[in-house]
Amino acid sequence: MKKAETAITNTKTSSTRLKEKLKANFSEFTLECGCDEAGRGCLAGPVVAAAVILPINFICPQLNDSKQLTEKERDLLRPIIEKEALVWAVAEVSNTEIDEINILNASILAMHRAMDKLEIRPEFIIVDGNRFKPYNDIPHQTIVKGDSKYLSIAAASVLAKTHRDELMQELHNEFPYYDWKKNKAYPTKNHRAAIRQHGTTPFHRMSYNLLGEDQKRKKV
Repeated sequence: MKKAETAITNTKTSSTRLKEKLKANFSEFTLECGCDEAGRGCLAGPVVAAAVILPINFICPQLNDSKQLTEKERDLLRPIIEKEALVWAVAEVSNTEIDEINILNASILAMHRAMDKLEIRPEFIIVDGNRFKPYNDIPHQTIVKGDSKYLSIAAASVLAKTHRDELMQELHNEFPYYDWKKNKAYPTKNHRAAIRQHGTTPFHRMSYNLLGEDQKRKKV
């Protein structure tokens, strides 16, 4: 169990952008769990989700939606979140599972798996986006752009993103042609060019449009 020890009041990062202060709580339940995922739009690798319950007095002005942070900022925030959260967990759904059940269902399943690993049962769940399936009998609320509105969802977005990026960096060592160390398997021009030249790997999502517009033209 990860227990909060102190409130974070002065974490130095390179960010100077202005943003609204993120809210601590949606439901007023003490054990409110924020959930988010990373990797939905990627051409390879798993989708990764995180579930985070923060202490009521958690303060971290630098925390924001992971997409609004630099890689360096995310890497600085990850150990703070992991140390200060009451409890947190990360889980994944593989590319083969994504191909079988589609990415929406896989994203929700990854969140459920993350909550399965929590050592504290949430009293309420808040989820980034507008789609979710009930988890056990715990009440929940979906929140569009929730990762830029609530601390726990933002924390989950950072953990999901950094854990997935770490995984893709490891896979890069096995499949260096695709430059996953940099593009994390998102559909960049270089990634798609590598697929054309070298074919696919066991980690590519075969249900996705791997070659982009060129592939679409071939189907016409």
